[in-house]
Amino acid sequence: MLAMNRGALRVFITTALFLFTLTTTLLSQETSSLAWTKVKLTNGPSTRASFASAYDPVSKKVVIFGGYNDTSTLNETWTFDGTRWEKIKASNPPSARFSAAMAYDYHIHKLVLFGGTTGFGAFGDTWIFDGATLQWTQAQPKNVPAGATNPILFSDPVDGHVIMFGGYRGRFYSRDTFRWTGADWALLNPANSPYPRSSAIAAYDPIRKNVVLFGGISDNWVIQNTWTWDGTDWTQQNTAHQPPPLYHTGAAFYPPLQEIVVFGGGSEGVDQDTTWAWDGTDWTLLSPARSPAAREQLATVVDPASRQLLILGGMDFGSGVFFGDVWKLTGE
Repeated sequence: MLAMNRGALRVFITTALFLFTLTTTLLSQETSSLAWTKVKLTNGPSTRASFASAYDPVSKKVVIFGGYNDTSTLNETWTFDGTRWEKIKASNPPSARFSAAMAYDYHIHKLVLFGGTTGFGAFGDTWIFDGATLQWTQAQPKNVPAGATNPILFSDPVDGHVIMFGGYRGRFYSRDTFRWTGADWALLNPANSPYPRSSAIAAYDPIRKNVVLFGGISDNWVIQNTWTWDGTDWTQQNTAHQPPPLYHTGAAFYPPLQEIVVFGGGSEGVDQDTTWAWDGTDWTLLSPARSPAAREQLATVVDPASRQLLILGGMDFGSGVFFGDVWKLTGE
């Protein structure tokens, strides 16, 4: 695909997401209530938590990498098409790790992965996953951010490049905002910035055309505030309601509600089984008919191919139980 300028790319991304939102909303008009439903699967990955995950528009599949379970740290790559798991035989995958992050870059049409750990120190390497070949390539940027665990990666709502915010960088929590240019990391200087943190929620909102960030862990343990990124600057949102201070969870836009939905996560040492929604102005606690078990270090993604909001894996930190299940949200 030929390179697009920022304006054209924004129109492309927004139009595609709008059409997906409209189609999914029309298909779900007859649904009257929310419920989490366990997806019946066979031959999926083993139980695991703290793995990197993102939707890849090229392969039209959810991609997960790494993580850990009660026996080992992993370097497996799996894809999920909404129905079936497939283990990818990559010839040169990143080394085993957990607490890495991954997002899709609309300019290079590939996934970008950064950071992670094996429990000792933090990785500062950058890896590229090509959904067309299902292979990994290590990038060689000139500017290498300090290694980080649980940085926050997402697609920029304006130019489509991957943005990285925060992360725990060994001795401190970061508040830096970087942009992946396609070959290098560029440190940005927004006028405003959220408090330093890692393990926060970040999700693109195609209705409001921004990315919402909530919660996370910092040097004062947990954070309970909401920020949005518009492609240029961060803005703190003054909300009437908000979830408890969540960390180690994810969020994704759910088209039938036209809101960002969050499930689970840790909160001051206790894992949650609650579902929250962000409508661009305020947070609402939802009451689905059924919910998965409380968990953290899970993945939350939308799979446009199957038109499902999914949660995958995770663990119950209190009991040490790891999950290998997949749940989908239905209703409105």
